[in-house]
Amino acid sequence: MVSHGFNFESGDILAGMGASWFVSYAYYEKIDKFHRNWDKVPTVQPRLSRYKKGRAFHKAWLNEVLTMNPVKLNTNKIELDAQQTKMMAKELLKNWE
Repeated sequence: MVSHGFNFESGDILAGMGASWFVSYAYYEKIDKFHRNWDKVPTVQPRLSRYKKGRAFHKAWLNEVLTMNPVKLNTNKIELDAQQTKMMAKELLKNWE
């Protein structure tokens, strides 16, 4: 897993799991248990650890994802395009508790 870092608070944690992966797993956890794109990588366990470690930042990360470059978001290995990722992030924010 390559980590490029993001220039915002806790961006290193998000970079360690990948923005698209984060949105995919959050979407699975909170919206749709049938969504399983996040499970298409062999590094699920370390990513889950980072996901849990960064829980306090999840809402902020979702807002950051909405501003991310679509070309960069399209480089994920979980078969989501930037439009799908941003749509899921918007839905997560809309349903935030």
